[in-house]
Amino acid sequence: MLPSLPLTKYTILDLTIARAGPTAVRLLSDWGAYVIRIESPMSGDIAGKRHGPDFQNLHRNKRSLCLNLKSDAGRQVFFDLVKTADVVVENFRVDVKHRLGIDYEAVKKVNPAIIYASISGFGQEGPYAKRPAVDQVIQGSSGLMSITGEPDRGPMRVGIAVSDTSAGMFLGQGILLALLHREATGEGQWVHTSLLESMLCKLDFQAARYTMNGEVPCQEGNNHPTLSPMGVFDTADGLVNMAASTDKMFRAFCEVMQADELASNENYKNVEGRLAHREVLWKKVNQLTSQHSTRELVERLNSVGIPCGPINNIKQAFEDEQVKFLAMTKQASHGELGDIDLLRSPINLSGYTHGSRFERPGPELGEHSVEILKQLNYSDEKIEQLRSSGAVHIGPAGR
Repeated sequence: MLPSLPLTKYTILDLTIARAGPTAVRLLSDWGAYVIRIESPMSGDIAGKRHGPDFQNLHRNKRSLCLNLKSDAGRQVFFDLVKTADVVVENFRVDVKHRLGIDYEAVKKVNPAIIYASISGFGQEGPYAKRPAVDQVIQGSSGLMSITGEPDRGPMRVGIAVSDTSAGMFLGQGILLALLHREATGEGQWVHTSLLESMLCKLDFQAARYTMNGEVPCQEGNNHPTLSPMGVFDTADGLVNMAASTDKMFRAFCEVMQADELASNENYKNVEGRLAHREVLWKKVNQLTSQHSTRELVERLNSVGIPCGPINNIKQAFEDEQVKFLAMTKQASHGELGDIDLLRSPINLSGYTHGSRFERPGPELGEHSVEILKQLNYSDEKIEQLRSSGAVHIGPAGR
């Protein structure tokens, strides 16, 4: 018999919208947490997106309770759930939770041990706290776009919602830290991060170059900003990523490519020299790589300890033999869509298996409203009163 997943005993009330908040909750639901996704009756199915890849991948393993939190009756249902919940997660604009009366202080009065988790665009306080935010705005504000793309071509966004997903991952980690704290002390707390804080942290060594030395990194295209040769090079049939950046790896590269001239050049003897002369070095390395196929370079260079790989499109990436071996997808059975393949958690624990299927697909709006209300010991009469008043919406699957 397989062990229960590590978060099985925890109940999460998911108020999140868009991408950052749902990413945090997905971390918890994938590892067994009982997640009640509290949705507005206005959520509906915008342009059919509820059955689309994005919604299904973000909201698998969750249940849907459709509540009108603007109504007194709807808020009362929410607070009844709070009494026995472990975590509340939201990523409204900063003032929304206060207008609805469901902010941390209000929730804490009902359940002092609750962990209340929030994501905002710019932070819960400060001069920009009330600004709306989306991923691309934060990519620009954080400086990320200034170091992405080719020199003199203008700023470039990263091809994924990196600030949303980063904030979601950091909030998920914060929730786990708060749960550990509560296990030791019995105390709940407010955990929060923002897209801006998360993205500044993700700048990592590029940010530290400024905070320590006052250096302002710039766009480097496909070249590494501080190491050479490391980047994208031409091949006889395409392109390749290659990193021969340490002294040992560069010597190995010269040997396997029979590049005695490079090996003996004093300009390339160490990391500093190769970086100082990297434009000329790139051209010489590129002349060598362009004489061989991508496959040949990948095999030959990796065999001597030089990281080297193809530049795949998404289809090629998922058809790669290593990706297939890692089994990065799992199926969920959807009532209308049938079996759908979704991305699994990238976290591997030796005490658990990922299994071949998700417990449930992304839910229909209000699909589990009745089920959840009955767990609160609400009578059929009370449930009907909530439905008829508009405080609760019951989806087709929940009737």
